[in-house]
Amino acid sequence: MSRRGRLDVVVVGGGVVGAASALMLAREGLQVALVEAQRPAAWTREQRDLRVFAFAPDNASLLAQLGVWGTVSASRAQPYRGMRVWDAAGGEPLVFDADALGERQLGWIVENAVLVDALWQALPAAGVRVHCPARVAQLEQMDAGVRIGLDDGLVLDARLAIAADGGHSALRRLAGIEAPVHDYQQRGVVAFVASEVAHRHTCWQRFLPTGPVAFLPFSADGDAALEGRLGSIVWTLPSDEAQRLLDAPTAQFENELSAAFGGELGALTLQSARAAFPLRRQLAQRQRAGHVLLVGDAAHVMHPLAGQGVNHGLRDVSALQASMQAAKADGADPISPTRLARWARTRKSDNALGAYSFEAINRVFSNEAMLPTLLRGPLLGIAGRLPPLTRALWRHAAGK
Repeated sequence: MSRRGRLDVVVVGGGVVGAASALMLAREGLQVALVEAQRPAAWTREQRDLRVFAFAPDNASLLAQLGVWGTVSASRAQPYRGMRVWDAAGGEPLVFDADALGERQLGWIVENAVLVDALWQALPAAGVRVHCPARVAQLEQMDAGVRIGLDDGLVLDARLAIAADGGHSALRRLAGIEAPVHDYQQRGVVAFVASEVAHRHTCWQRFLPTGPVAFLPFSADGDAALEGRLGSIVWTLPSDEAQRLLDAPTAQFENELSAAFGGELGALTLQSARAAFPLRRQLAQRQRAGHVLLVGDAAHVMHPLAGQGVNHGLRDVSALQASMQAAKADGADPISPTRLARWARTRKSDNALGAYSFEAINRVFSNEAMLPTLLRGPLLGIAGRLPPLTRALWRHAAGK
């Protein structure tokens, strides 16, 4: 066993939320190490990542503060200026429009690989010590911090550890924090497709009895044949239906997908392979245990209904940054137990509210019971006709 000098923070997990955590902490003047099992592949323009996010303005501001949003936007980030949500059972759509809201855009559609690559490029210059490939094997909680043993024999001592290692977090398990799982028995089918009708820089989502289907506008990257028509779809389906459509011939998949959007986007044609991921709710019973904090999917896995998973994870990071900056302004310890406990309570409450809200919406709109079917379409229309309500809904999604 070998031991390195004492650190302020060890971050476990180098995905979007983990890398952003490490970079933020280093920018705040702390000595930080990042532990990751596998070095991410460099992003390349030729390969589209099937995992994309509807990235909110508040998180773009966070990455701008960290000095990486310019890299992201210069790589591939598609602004969207509208959202259209409607129900297959009828009624008027709920529409969000950037002009009506006085915004240049409502957000951006960004690939996971672009975000991870930009964040990792920034880590060395910020002074983050990266241990990769490495996994956490042991955790010892002490009065003044933690001692983390890695599978390569290295031991790291730090005042604080942050678990950002995903829904199957090893560090969360070692910290003794339970995270019960509720399986929705659904899968999200993802692919890139081209629409016959121009997407008009708009996100489209239609509620079906089997679950919502969404089309997110995506950058054609100079391909004139796809300009204004390329998009990423997320189609929520019962697990057996998802598998059937993954196995279906291309033409059959395209026909069923086009019908799922009710013809609004015309014929849809595949532009990539298809994939699917299981959907579940997983909420850690707490986001802090001693000197260990949980962020991102290690703390909360949500239904992808509103594309808010990574946004909530980065809001964990922003809230921690705000807490630390307030402490420094007061001349106090930025990672004192009292402040970390307050951060953990606030974030757990906010993340649980988000997770259960998305679940409730999915339940109301993804069934064929008579009463919800009669009510949900008109309710969307009513919301769309009340500008203050529309603005409030968007401000919440945008983190404002």
